[in-house]
Amino acid sequence: MRDTAASPSPGRPLTRKGLADRAGCGIETVRYYEDAGLMPEPDRGPNGYRLYGEEDVRRLGFIGRARRLGLTIEEVRGLLSLVDGERITCAEVRETTLRHLESVRARIAELRRLERTLADVSARCSGEQVPDCAVIDALMDG
Repeated sequence: MRDTAASPSPGRPLTRKGLADRAGCGIETVRYYEDAGLMPEPDRGPNGYRLYGEEDVRRLGFIGRARRLGLTIEEVRGLLSLVDGERITCAEVRETTLRHLESVRARIAELRRLERTLADVSARCSGEQVPDCAVIDALMDG
């Protein structure tokens, strides 16, 4: 069993709701990451409630920040294996990060193309109450 003594108040471990509140997410998010195997199985109190400590708050925060950067569950799992002391190397973490950066740059380029197309198409639209519409025509003709 893990040591839950490290909690916000000495001797007072967090409930799942308390963990979610501290990490700035919802209870369903905690459940999701537990089901995905990103969060360790928590200890349980005599009442059967799950008990979490500061290390869980930090880990859940790490997961949340990584997900907000757009990392996949598998990419987060790989990063956590470094945190958990498995055999992943910093070089592997860098490679994951660089692959993700390349993907983000490709999506940004695609969004810029989309922006230009929408701006061009909408500029050709009169916006009047007429049956002919440049936007519809552009979508129909490709």
